[in-house]
Amino acid sequence: MSCPDCDGFGRRDFLKTAALGSVGIVAAHAASRFTGPSETVVTSLYNSLTAAQKAKVVFPFDDPLRLKVDANWMITPAKIAEFFTADQQAMIDEIFRGLHNPEFIDKVMYHMQEDGGGLGHYSAALFGTPGTGAFEFVLAGRHCTVRCDGDSVHGSAFGGPIFYGHASQNFNEAPDHPKNVYWYQAKRANEVFQALDGKQRAAALLGDPREEKGTATIQLKKRGEIPGLPVSDMTRDQRELVDKVLADLLLPFRKKDADEAMKDIRKNGGVEALTMSFYKNLDIGNDGVWDVWQLESPTMIWYFRGAPHVHTWVNIRERV
Repeated sequence: MSCPDCDGFGRRDFLKTAALGSVGIVAAHAASRFTGPSETVVTSLYNSLTAAQKAKVVFPFDDPLRLKVDANWMITPAKIAEFFTADQQAMIDEIFRGLHNPEFIDKVMYHMQEDGGGLGHYSAALFGTPGTGAFEFVLAGRHCTVRCDGDSVHGSAFGGPIFYGHASQNFNEAPDHPKNVYWYQAKRANEVFQALDGKQRAAALLGDPREEKGTATIQLKKRGEIPGLPVSDMTRDQRELVDKVLADLLLPFRKKDADEAMKDIRKNGGVEALTMSFYKNLDIGNDGVWDVWQLESPTMIWYFRGAPHVHTWVNIRERV
């Protein structure tokens, strides 16, 4: 897969920025000899930890911390580049890269570098024990919460709620969000709005969006509580545009997780079971290009908050 609309920077930009970041994590990746699915590498990482390390970064699987998600947080105080050995850093790098679409990973690493100083400045923790059916890796930091279930976390895409975002160049981004690696998703969503008629726009365009409240932000709602325009009320051509939005939302992630997310969405009625809404009260530049929007159902929230920069909250369940 490729993304012609999100090529706001090139590989040269990424390499230039990465050179300013954590030398340790870059060197670890260069020397990496860990291959295979991210789940396999997660097990190798767990097995490499000393007793002292496990005491600080390994938790019971049912610890509430496992399902926490936020815009800017460290799951443990220990930075990857300072706490883990070079080999362990290489494993974490492989795990993280393996969770993403190979054609998009340079963009992800670019935003991690710009937002947090590189992967070495983020944090990681493990929950449960490999081989028990209850084991998960979580990486967190500024504008990133990502998960890798070492066995299988049933009933939830991505192993649980995730977060991604980017503040490109400035905290307060310009209306066209230059070089923001995720802004292409909002551009696609705005194509849907432009295709709506007047009555549909009135239903879809609302005032204030939900507040950002950490893990509570991704709380799912009942059908009658969800605001906006049901996709079932759209024409066939409009629904096809929503399909393209979903494809763009899933583009950054590895095929396995993207396929699982779509499987859960289809199981709960597909695109026609979703509701789409846009929010006019956070329109950067008052240009009518809606920076904040979402797709929602009783089993899914994909909340794109593009003001003052991009924050994206994701929670997709198999069932309520």
